[in-house]
Amino acid sequence: MTEAVEQAMEIINSRDVLSVDVAVVLGAGLGSVADQIEDPIVIPYSDLPGFPEGLSEPDGVLVVANHDGVNIAYMRGRAEFHQTGDAAAMAVPLETLAMLGATNFILTSGVGSVRGDMHPGNLVLITDHINLGGINPLIGMSSDGGFISLTEAYDQKLFRRLKRATLHCGIQTHEGVMMWFSGPSFETPAEIKMARTLGADVVSTSMAPEVILARRLGVNVAAVGAVTHYGAGFQGGAPRHDQTIKQAQAAAISMRRLLRAFPKTRELAPA
Repeated sequence: MTEAVEQAMEIINSRDVLSVDVAVVLGAGLGSVADQIEDPIVIPYSDLPGFPEGLSEPDGVLVVANHDGVNIAYMRGRAEFHQTGDAAAMAVPLETLAMLGATNFILTSGVGSVRGDMHPGNLVLITDHINLGGINPLIGMSSDGGFISLTEAYDQKLFRRLKRATLHCGIQTHEGVMMWFSGPSFETPAEIKMARTLGADVVSTSMAPEVILARRLGVNVAAVGAVTHYGAGFQGGAPRHDQTIKQAQAAAISMRRLLRAFPKTRELAPA
């Protein structure tokens, strides 16, 4: 445990949060998933060492609430590789939440579609990812447990629970493989064609580094993408950042319903 993690835990504990069961990372435009919560405990990132900096309000806060007997910690906003140049920028927040007891992590982000049946506004349960960029948050950690298996990077039990949650809330979801790009520029038409050829269903500049960091911590990981656009050149796709944020904000309604239904599935989850 690093000093930053220890300090962050002490501050969170001092705000009457002694433990959490599930950690949810909310991507850009999806922060409103943590709205309309009864009796939330809200802690600004600026109070927590090692947490992301420079996020605009109302993001940049940790929101902890109890849903159906499950303590869920929502991170409203993340640190991205394309913002920091550090693939391990989320290491402290993720380790802090794991040390607080979170054994299940659900990552969310906007994604671009490279499939004709995955439209903007749809939700996609990520089944696996492709990272060809050579960027890995565990670089430099090979002598300290960096050699981890990603054979089951996306936990099947969590995946099944999210599928059950769709039945509770009436949300239709897709399933697919995500290809990770570093950003911040959007992909070229040739890169989108490559992604499709190699078996990707969606593309993203988020989540994959966090999946790797979380698996190093030994926690279970699931990821849900909100389709915000078509990839460049596909279906006429010509993505723009302002449009993707607006589409993510619209998709946040479905994402909120899905994640609110998730705690109801715990009794049904296989042992």
